[in-house]
Amino acid sequence: MPKYVYDFAEGNKDLKDLLGGKGANLAEMTNLGLPVPPGFVITTEACKAYLQSGRQPAEMEAEVSEHLESLEKAMGKKLGQSDDPLLVSVRSGARFSMPGMMETVLNIGLNDQSVRGLAAQAGNERFAFDSYRRLIQMFGKTVLGVEGEHFEEALDAAKHAKDTTDDLDLDADDMRQLVETYKEVIVKHAGRPFPQEPREQMDLAVRAVFDSWNTERAVIYRRQERIAGDLGTAVSIVAMVFGNLDMDSGTGVAFTRDPASGAQGIYGDYLQNAQGEDVVAGIRNTLPLPDLEQLDKKSYEELRKNMQTLEEHYRDLCDIEFTIERGKLWMLQTRVGKRTAAAAFRIATQLVDQGLIDMDEAVSRVTGAQLAQLMFPRFDESAKTKKIAQGMGASPGAAVGKVVFDSYTAIKWSRSGEDVILVRRETNPDDLEGMIAAKGILTSRGGKTSHAAVVARGMGKTCVCGVESINVDTKKRVLRAPHGVELHEGDVISIDGTSGDVYLGDVPVVPSPVVRYFEGELDPEAEDAGDLVQAVDRMMRHADGARRMAVRANADTPDDAARARRFGAQGIGLCRTEHMFLGERRHLVEQLILADTDEEQQQELSELLPLQREDFIGILEAMDGLPVTIRLLDPPLHEFLPDITELSVRVAVAESRGEKREGDLRMLQAVHKLHEQNPMLGLRGVRLGVVIPGLFEMQSRAILEAAAERIRAGGVPRVEIMVPLVANVQEFETVKQAIIQVARDVRAETGVHLEFLVGTMIELPRAALTAGQIAEAAEFFSFGTNDLTQTTWGFSRDDVEAAFFSAYLEKGIFGVSPFESIDREGVGELIKIAVERGRAERPGLKLGICGEHGGDPDSVHFFEEVGLDYVSCSPFRVPVARLEAGRSVAED
Repeated sequence: MPKYVYDFAEGNKDLKDLLGGKGANLAEMTNLGLPVPPGFVITTEACKAYLQSGRQPAEMEAEVSEHLESLEKAMGKKLGQSDDPLLVSVRSGARFSMPGMMETVLNIGLNDQSVRGLAAQAGNERFAFDSYRRLIQMFGKTVLGVEGEHFEEALDAAKHAKDTTDDLDLDADDMRQLVETYKEVIVKHAGRPFPQEPREQMDLAVRAVFDSWNTERAVIYRRQERIAGDLGTAVSIVAMVFGNLDMDSGTGVAFTRDPASGAQGIYGDYLQNAQGEDVVAGIRNTLPLPDLEQLDKKSYEELRKNMQTLEEHYRDLCDIEFTIERGKLWMLQTRVGKRTAAAAFRIATQLVDQGLIDMDEAVSRVTGAQLAQLMFPRFDESAKTKKIAQGMGASPGAAVGKVVFDSYTAIKWSRSGEDVILVRRETNPDDLEGMIAAKGILTSRGGKTSHAAVVARGMGKTCVCGVESINVDTKKRVLRAPHGVELHEGDVISIDGTSGDVYLGDVPVVPSPVVRYFEGELDPEAEDAGDLVQAVDRMMRHADGARRMAVRANADTPDDAARARRFGAQGIGLCRTEHMFLGERRHLVEQLILADTDEEQQQELSELLPLQREDFIGILEAMDGLPVTIRLLDPPLHEFLPDITELSVRVAVAESRGEKREGDLRMLQAVHKLHEQNPMLGLRGVRLGVVIPGLFEMQSRAILEAAAERIRAGGVPRVEIMVPLVANVQEFETVKQAIIQVARDVRAETGVHLEFLVGTMIELPRAALTAGQIAEAAEFFSFGTNDLTQTTWGFSRDDVEAAFFSAYLEKGIFGVSPFESIDREGVGELIKIAVERGRAERPGLKLGICGEHGGDPDSVHFFEEVGLDYVSCSPFRVPVARLEAGRSVAED
């Protein structure tokens, strides 16, 4: 029989799958002897059963009752009893941290009778009714679905009546009246009264937490963070401790290191006379955590000791929530803290230097996505700027965009191609979609532990919080800054998530130090390199030493090739020759297509030959000594011709004027002749080489003559000629034979011994399935995962991404686009088959991938698993692929 409820003493931090992160870590802190309020956890298995059937497992109620009874005995009081009641919190907690995305209800057990018992026991009537009104508000929003604004309007009205903006100025009578007003809100908008039975409150709250797993914002967050949708959430039921008892009580969030920079020290926020949600919501601006030492030295010193214990135990940055109840410290939560990309690299190397982790572990704790963030540009310090305000740099980066005041507008404008900055007083979980759409987030309230800060750091989004000097009027859609500056929706601002500075207008950006390091412009050993560059250098050197796979670049020009090499590329995995036919050379391709005879066609090819040869000389020189895979012409020839509609109109207009344009008319006839209903599955790739005499021979000659010239110049070219879109071995053999004959001719003409490979792209399902046959002739495979994804799914990428991908992502059909991250079950299975069958026929077969997936961190791990020899990606993604290739080995 499954067990659905666990006491804290029965769990530990390794049971996150079952107890969720919050429950598992509460159990771990309990086992460490830290002051944790007693409680128990309802498992993720109970949640999954509930979500599947619509009702909780039959055994769960009895187990909850048993553990509640044990909790009541431990506390010496019963849930919601009329005198000195036991109150509990009902908190969500999934396997992976999802800050603010699911529900929590505090103060369960309060009702019209027990609130008076709480007041008498605490000797503080205001505190008791404040706690009651918080319960009604949270319960109304979370369980009964009442819009939060109805409660906020009532609270604002109460403060307005007292001529104050601070809820601490409301007295016991005000809180008592708010309780009655809130209960009226419940009846009006929920159609039922607030439940007075404590166990009913708890049971309904548990179900609401289960249901919150599938709220829109939770689904969006999981999609953004690539968290599986079938994990479910656990529910922690914990005895309440109160930070809102008096000014000797309070609540806070602490970080064992700065989550923004990684600097060591005491970081966090503290609020006197408050409950935990007040800190995260950013409703009141907080005190810096070090100020707690002046308010309550004993609790501060105990907290510092606990923070050190937790960091050394978890061997990582810890994010801690705590409450002080009349001088007694309680630890309410800990988790490995979210951090910025810069902090991740710094903290990992710091922990190595402290002897807490080794370099393999350090590399596993940073990601390619974080490295990519560090390569983003930053503001130019030499530029003329107009600083209008400053807040807390909560998540670094340089973001420029138009001011918008709500998520709907952020999403709408972003979809229209506008860069936007989402400006709010404070964000809440319902703003998540707008935060994703925005380039940056700016709030006038909250600190480094507010909702906006935590979520932005997790997404790598630039964020500035707590800009107290600005007034955000969301109704009038105006941002007012000091010195009379007034910004309306659509005005442009720039925000610096490191310094917290807010600038008027568009501030220019410059390359980041990390990019300068990869470019070779910044020596990591130099005094001015900075600790971030030094941390990145240490990680990259270890990843390069650990990884098995090589990393190449997709590059089509000598400049691209040279930059890729500076970024650490170990060759070129894809050089697309079609890009060399664009621009000024397009007319030569047009003439080739228009040629009426073989002689004319050969004449055009002979004119293209020296141009192609020069292209290849430059690329081979830039990559001297490293392999260069050159793909023969792939796209349909009509792509080099004018648009059929535009050309038809031009010819028709000319004819209506009695003009004769023979060139346009010939071109139109050629376009019609080459027109295909589905050109991406038509005359392209290897089929061009079979059908158009001399085309691939010309390209092969240009490549091999370039190699011969480089050899004569003392170079070491390593040429790999790749035939695209092969579906069967006979196609490939036909082209390969022609290439071999060209090589014989070039050797005879130049007297240079040429060594080269001839291979193919695997980008069709049939090629993958017949890889064994193709490997009889091919000396290497390169998986073209862009086309392989299209042909496996039956997608036309240019059409489907705009037509229905957003709907597929929203409905959870896709967790992520298969063009962004490899589809392991479908496309990935074809790759596995091709690897196994290809190497069974040719054991030394070289295998790589040159689609966009070569730079995707998750996909790189898959390619390591299936045993590819290299990945190839754009030059800018080369460092990302290097790091991930190292991580894929270090994590094993």
